Amino acid sequence: MTVLTKRIAVAGIAVAAALALGLTGCSADATAAGPSGTDVDAATATSLDAFGGLAGLEEAAKAEGSLNVIALPRDWANYGAVLDAFAEKYPEITINEASPDASSAEEIQAADNLAGQDTAPDVFDVGAAVALANTDTFAPYQVATWADIPDALKEQSGLWVGDYGGYMAVGYDPDAVPEPKSLDDLLGAEYKGKVAINGDPTQAGAAFAAVGLAAVQNGGSVDDFQAGIDFFSELNKAGNFVKIDPTPATIASGETPVVFDWDYLNVGYAAGLEGQRNWEVTILPGTGYAGYYNQAVNADAPHPAAARLWQEFLYSDDAQNLWLAGGARPVRAEAMAEADTIDEELFAALPTVPGETVVPDADQAAAASALLGEKWAAAVQ
Repeated sequence: MTVLTKRIAVAGIAVAAALALGLTGCSADATAAGPSGTDVDAATATSLDAFGGLAGLEEAAKAEGSLNVIALPRDWANYGAVLDAFAEKYPEITINEASPDASSAEEIQAADNLAGQDTAPDVFDVGAAVALANTDTFAPYQVATWADIPDALKEQSGLWVGDYGGYMAVGYDPDAVPEPKSLDDLLGAEYKGKVAINGDPTQAGAAFAAVGLAAVQNGGSVDDFQAGIDFFSELNKAGNFVKIDPTPATIASGETPVVFDWDYLNVGYAAGLEGQRNWEVTILPGTGYAGYYNQAVNADAPHPAAARLWQEFLYSDDAQNLWLAGGARPVRAEAMAEADTIDEELFAALPTVPGETVVPDADQAAAASALLGEKWAAAVQ
């Protein structure tokens, strides 16, 4: 198995072109039959109640016949299994997968470029900073399992909702470098030209979190990412920061022997590279940094009912356990554990996490995003 490390940044024109070629579904009339024979505008529905329940939503989504998704690498947190499970459950709905390697920011750009077209994305999967900056692009929707989702991990009307997450970890090749036991270790000569992060932190959620981890372990906090920017500036000046977006190929070739990334992705690299390259994963001691990716419905979705059915599926027990199978932490984990619907073996197998963990709230993430936009490029040039 191969594991894609990120939604890789590509030119906006290329994203639009790939979408135009890759998405073939046709949009249906957003009006669907609702409770008591009334018509429902699927594009404005905020919960299952508008459809009279799940069966009504399923009927409306099947009538549309397509779902356009973007930036969903099949080897990212078990997304392939999630997509296939939805397709198996709803064979009447064709899933059009576009630009799996696009960044969170490029998902929004694609929606803008393709607005009003049948090929526009119906749904988004984005990091916190991008979600917070683009709420006017999203339609509010609250899934049936809404109450199970912690308040801190969702916008209260349902514009964006956390879904799966993990801890920022360091993956490394033990044949190339010693195990890093602290952030400061990575400044040493043994790591010269060897340390990579997962993209641009002004665009990609994993890279944003890498700076966040550096901030909280370098005397800063989630209230001020400056200490994280300072660390990577120092890493760059030492010649240790390599500006290559890591992929399984760059790890296998030895170009990126040390990678900051989510724990579930780093664990996946180890499995995917077995027999080619040794790969170990460590969550640095000290304060841990956790984060979730967020789901959202495109306010201009060409298939608004299918978009909402996709959300319902993602927050079902079945899909939440599929995230767990990919090594990620489902957002409903605690509620599912209490209800005995979680896969207990997989839940128990998750890596041990730090005693103290931080997760930035909406205001902190917005402030960090603004700071990165202002300071990052100059710090690592």
